[in-house]
Amino acid sequence: MDQRISFVTLAVRDLDAARRFYLDGLGWTASLDVPGDVLMIQAGEHLVLSLWVQEHFEAEVGEVRRGPGLAPITLAHNVPTRAEVDAVLATARAAGAEPVGEAVEREWGGYTGYFGDPDGYRWEVAFNPGPIGQVVLP
Repeated sequence: MDQRISFVTLAVRDLDAARRFYLDGLGWTASLDVPGDVLMIQAGEHLVLSLWVQEHFEAEVGEVRRGPGLAPITLAHNVPTRAEVDAVLATARAAGAEPVGEAVEREWGGYTGYFGDPDGYRWEVAFNPGPIGQVVLP
């Protein structure tokens, strides 16, 4: 098996809200949009973010457990400067993102902040000056 991830699929409660947030709010572009079913967004050269209606997700994958706390996953959007971290967080909040935390300097030398999408999935916006941080930049 090749060492890569092709899709990140998130079960969403309200596909229309997800569409408004990701396409209208963040300004991303759909690669595939099937109303009432799935929204797919090419998020990298070989990576797709798939937002799938929860009922359809469960029919194929199994029951989703939701309850107190957060989904045990974060998604990250890395940028090349601290200023871009602040700009992306401002864009997400203007799009209706739940503000999770202002960006702060981290002990490992980076600068990161978080927002939540309409389903509460946490996105980290990060400036990572280290070698691994440079690998993920376009």
